[in-house]
Amino acid sequence: MEKKKFFFFDYDGTLTVGPGGDIPESAKKTIDLLSKNGHFVAVATGRIQCDAHELCNKIGIHNFVSDGGNGLTINGKLIYLESLDIPLAIQLLDELEQKRISWAVTCENSRIRYAKNENFTREIKDTYMTTIVKPELDYNKLDQLYKVFISCSPEKQNELIMLEHLPSVRFNPNCLFVEPDDKAAGIVKMIQHFNASQQDVVVFGDGMNDLKMFREEWTSIAMGNARDALKEKADFVTKSHVEDGIEYACRHFGWI
Repeated sequence: MEKKKFFFFDYDGTLTVGPGGDIPESAKKTIDLLSKNGHFVAVATGRIQCDAHELCNKIGIHNFVSDGGNGLTINGKLIYLESLDIPLAIQLLDELEQKRISWAVTCENSRIRYAKNENFTREIKDTYMTTIVKPELDYNKLDQLYKVFISCSPEKQNELIMLEHLPSVRFNPNCLFVEPDDKAAGIVKMIQHFNASQQDVVVFGDGMNDLKMFREEWTSIAMGNARDALKEKADFVTKSHVEDGIEYACRHFGWI
């Protein structure tokens, strides 16, 4: 049997057809075959841990890196979940308040975000999370800040000074997500937990929040629908998610 590999799949746009979409049958079959062949299969996602946990359970995956590298779940058990840098996040929120830019925060392991007024929900037109309006919210008293959501255009984003010090990604033209973006950090900790070699890691991704996951230490595979920056950094570019790209790559390398 071939040496055991450790596979990490981005979720949205890699395993699924689009954000929150369906997983092609070929991808499900490939995941099953990889496991039957003795390989380790995990997900690496920017989604918050509770959300990732629910999605991974549906496809029978119990190991995953969540929160863009700040969360680690092994055999279905949460090992750790780290916050954004609190002082920097508070400085960002101070700046948003001063510039009268609407925002919301996720401060617990849930798919709930809190905004101080209705402007945020009205402006972003986004249903990714449940938004609760809490006028009395004092972000200076929060012990954890997992995500900050900013209602702003790409042009307005460039005017925010504190964004130079915090990771961010845009999935919505009206909303910027400030969230961890170093999935590789979580992957390294997962590999260390199993006393495995980074040379045996294989990652699949498609979006800009996967870029730091494409490292020289291991094998990086970009989906055919991936951003050009990923394709340029990848060891291999497979077909798109709608063209059975995961199965194609795994057969190409003889993993299934």
